[in-house]
Amino acid sequence: MKNLNVYLTFAGTCKDALALYKEALGGEIVSLQTFGEAPTPNIPDDKKNNVMHAEFRAGDIYFMASDSMPEQPVILGNAVTLSISLDSLEEQESIFSKLSDGGAVTMPLQDTFWGARFGMLTDKFGINWMLNCDKK
Repeated sequence: MKNLNVYLTFAGTCKDALALYKEALGGEIVSLQTFGEAPTPNIPDDKKNNVMHAEFRAGDIYFMASDSMPEQPVILGNAVTLSISLDSLEEQESIFSKLSDGGAVTMPLQDTFWGARFGMLTDKFGINWMLNCDKK
């Protein structure tokens, strides 16, 4: 196996989610194509601006994302969590603050028994995040 990539699916909010992740993680949207830009037949007019495929990168963080196909609704669950390992407490605080805005903090940032500061949250798009920063 070469690698495993994360692919996130949203219910029409992919562009908004990517904008948040760009701001919070200091990354970039590497590519983005809407359903209206693709030769996809039978896409309703109100779904043509939804994201068919996008790629995001922030340093070593990489994932792909899209909005769901109109006939395949998104069912939010808790089976996927994105975990970020950091080496700066200030950067961790900034990312945690931005991602948790409008979402729900599951575990506030706190010192742990394994020698790190750690916290968990679900962002306003239903994506679960863990942020770990090893203390020096």
